[in-house]
Amino acid sequence: MAQRVCVLNIVALSPNLIGEATPRIKQFARASGGVRTLRPPLPAVTCSAQSTMLTGLAPAGHGIVGNGWHDRALGEVQFWKQSNQLVNGEKVWETARRIDPSFTCANACWWYAMHATTDTMITPRPVYKADGRKLPDCLTTPPELRDQLQSKLGQFPLFKFWGPGADIESTDWIAFATKHILEQTQSTLTLAYLPHLDYALQKVGPGHPSIRQELREIDRIVGGLFDVCSRLGVKPLIVSEYGIVPVRDAVWINRTLRDAGYLAVRLEGGRGHQREILDLEHSRAFAVSDHQVAHVTVRDPADVATVEALLSRVDGIERTLSGEARRAVGLDHPRAGDIVCVSAADRWFAYGWWLDDAKAPDYARTIDIHRKPGYDPCELFLDPKLLWPKGRVMGKLLLRKLGLRALLDVIPLDASLVRGSHGRAQQASGFDPVLIGELPDPFLEQSMPMACVRDAILACTLGAEHATSVQREFTPATRVLLSSGRR
Repeated sequence: MAQRVCVLNIVALSPNLIGEATPRIKQFARASGGVRTLRPPLPAVTCSAQSTMLTGLAPAGHGIVGNGWHDRALGEVQFWKQSNQLVNGEKVWETARRIDPSFTCANACWWYAMHATTDTMITPRPVYKADGRKLPDCLTTPPELRDQLQSKLGQFPLFKFWGPGADIESTDWIAFATKHILEQTQSTLTLAYLPHLDYALQKVGPGHPSIRQELREIDRIVGGLFDVCSRLGVKPLIVSEYGIVPVRDAVWINRTLRDAGYLAVRLEGGRGHQREILDLEHSRAFAVSDHQVAHVTVRDPADVATVEALLSRVDGIERTLSGEARRAVGLDHPRAGDIVCVSAADRWFAYGWWLDDAKAPDYARTIDIHRKPGYDPCELFLDPKLLWPKGRVMGKLLLRKLGLRALLDVIPLDASLVRGSHGRAQQASGFDPVLIGELPDPFLEQSMPMACVRDAILACTLGAEHATSVQREFTPATRVLLSSGRR
């Protein structure tokens, strides 16, 4: 009979954060052999890391080269899409089902949850009204689970999940939903996404005194899940996708490309209200920024060497990768940029191209994760330059309730507010992602590739009864661990 397992993805948990403020996590690590670290793919961002954990493949294999990318067929930048059909490769639960057809899987808010082959699923899914309103909601499989959860826990707290109001409430909601799934289903594998630390660390950085309280909060939630797992005979595992490092400022890579004549903009709006919109159609090169990695599309292959030479000289860009170098890091995929840039350890990439803040597009000062052609951590802040910004938000929301369109333009454009970031595959010691839990051989190494998480899940759930079949499915990364152990 398979062993039930619950994988707790404590986003941004790293070894340097585990201590007095996290007694339950610290105790769990001590009882299960210590804190093991993972070597993430490049880029070490949510969608790429999760896809590697669940398929055992590098981004070149599963195709998730970041949280978003330039879709060359559509001629658009696509960020934070949700369909699992975007992820190539067999997922861990699909592999497990081939070995044991009774295997079931539940997903509580890991990414790419929609249209997946899991048995149970919860994912944030706002309702976008025709008048511009965005209403909190979630999507579930089976459909009736949505009503069960929201009648029991209240509406999914979307505005506490991302944005200036992001706090522990959304992680609490997901944890209670996970407990409901564990108690009401017999899912062999349950995946739970606990994002709270990520947002706090990006806002103030890992060294800020307030992080101790954020750690206590996540430890409380994780401790409650440990208790439920213990009562139900479920084995918990902890993973994280990356660690957050302190940063001091952003690299405005698109401004460099604009100054050199590669990036084009078009003006929209009337006189005195003109906005500069990124013109993908006529740009010879532009960057899709994603934390500490940027994917640069270059229209003419003959320009790649020149653009790469330009970017390699930019302060704050540590590495540029194209051709064979891009292949060597596992990013040889059509969705990846022709040039992939990696920032210095204390910097990150801002998406903006405007030279005058007054000409920034209207969505730049709003929370708009789908329209912005790059990731924007400034969405975690209210603009400190505004007089009573919370009052401005309330006033705009009131106008919307009255049926009037109102732009929630309360997000700052000052990238120096952001104090933490991630995305580089190599970070300083102590800032690595983690793997914690009672693990069998060969998953006892102190450090291992993130691709091994997929095989560790198979071994923990099915290993006792199907050891030979499980080992036949191991990825090359895990086979290396096996061979080194046998020596």
